[in-house]
Formats: sequence, structure tokens, C-alpha cells
Amino acid sequence: MPQMKMVHKVDPRKEIFDKVGLNVKEGKIPGYELHGNRVLVGVYVRPSMTASGIHIPNQTQDEDKHQGKAAVVIMKGQSAFKSDRDYDFGTDDVKVGDWVMLFVSHGPRVIINGQTCRIVRDQDIAMRIPEPDAVF
Repeated sequence: MPQMKMVHKVDPRKEIFDKVGLNVKEGKIPGYELHGNRVLVGVYVRPSMTASGIHIPNQTQDEDKHQGKAAVVIMKGQSAFKSDRDYDFGTDDVKVGDWVMLFVSHGPRVIINGQTCRIVRDQDIAMRIPEPDAVF
């Protein structure tokens, strides 16, 4: 089944970064510090319409906040994606701004400056995806 393309009035990555107050150059939100192997991601909420004109109900958009699988990397803790005796990442890593897929059971949901986010362990990121519309 082909992915469902969405109509974005603004770039969803920029929208999430602006909402949380991310300083993109530093890769940080002023006043926030992420510890250990944690990764802060901004949850992608689908807009109200697909590119083919199908309207997405408000209830579905609200469910994305809790059940969304696509997210953008906002911040990484200092030891995120660094191999240790328990886990070898090899060359696996993500950068701030990468779109990733998560399982809905991983990481608590937090709200930062009105943006739904999740804090996950580095190893909970299932894969990098090309764009947020790639998974539902």
C-alpha cells in the first residue's frame, strides 16, 4: 500500500523545532539538558488533509499525539548511540532533525512548550525514515 502524502502548510520539522524552542545551531532547548542515552523526539501529528484531498478527523490527529510512530530528533544525551559493554551500535546513529520511527510503547510522553514529545532510549529508535508521512 502506498504511503499517504499529507498537505503541510509549513515544514513539520521546522514547526516542531520552533514550538519547542530548539536552538538548531547548538542542538539544545535553552534550560533543558538531556542525560545519558536518552533521545528527545517531537511527535509528528498529521495535518488535517491528505494530498489527495481526504480530510483527517480531529480525533485521528489527537490519537497521533499518543499513538504516533513518526517523530523528529530534537536532542540527544551525551552517551546516546555510543557503544558500551551492553549494546554495540556499530555505525548506527541519528542526528538532530532526522525523522525516525518509534514503537508507541517506548518512552514517556512529555509536553514541552505545547509540543508533544517523547523521551526514548537510543536503542528504542526502530529506524530512520525519509519523511514523517512514511509510517502510520
